[in-house]
Amino acid sequence: MSPLRCIVVDDEPLAVKMLENNISRTAFLELEASFTDPVAALEAIRDRQPQLAFLDIQMPDLNGMELSRMVPPQTRVVFTTAFKQYAFDSYEVSALDFLLKPIRYQKFLEAAEKALRWFELLEAAAKAPQATLDPHDGKTSVFVKSDGQFRKVEFSDIRYVEGMKDYVLLHLCSERQPIVTHITMKAVEELLPAASFMRVHRSFIVSLDKIDSIGGSYDISMGDTLVHVSDAYKPSFEQYLSQRMLR
Repeated sequence: MSPLRCIVVDDEPLAVKMLENNISRTAFLELEASFTDPVAALEAIRDRQPQLAFLDIQMPDLNGMELSRMVPPQTRVVFTTAFKQYAFDSYEVSALDFLLKPIRYQKFLEAAEKALRWFELLEAAAKAPQATLDPHDGKTSVFVKSDGQFRKVEFSDIRYVEGMKDYVLLHLCSERQPIVTHITMKAVEELLPAASFMRVHRSFIVSLDKIDSIGGSYDISMGDTLVHVSDAYKPSFEQYLSQRMLR
């Protein structure tokens, strides 16, 4: 896979220089351009359509959150900020990661590797045959065509489902790598049994039985995975909680 083309946007020149240095140290990243003016950056992002954008959140005229909602869908975002309270907001725009300043290279590399895995999966999904659902066995499992074979995936093995455009990633309890399937989140949501699965974000459906804990800000913990319940899905999730809470 070719290096991921990146754009850096931060109104602080020193922060820009630091990110440029981190990108230069990372073999699978390639710097496309850097900007201190977010308005100029937006025009460049729309024109060049980089794969990855490192966006500061607090900027004049156009902040990082606003900018992230205007970039093309194929450009994924990693937020950089000195303010931890913005972390949960990043879930609302499906950011790949959130880096807190001052950014250590180890944390930067982890975010970059996450981006690389995402694009590798996307590339693999584009080459993969479309998933086929078995209407006669839809209540307990799904058949996914992978590597020329139909793989039966039990609903009970699904930890959570992650959406990316016209594809979904089925994260399983039994395997480390997710299965990439060409299907929409809406179709998966309709397929999965409502008693066992709930959509909590436009990009996430979780298995209710696999939830380990729920934070005060509606952050669902499932092993090493943290999924934030977005505002649009909070009413149904709160209803689910109220029905199962000891009082």
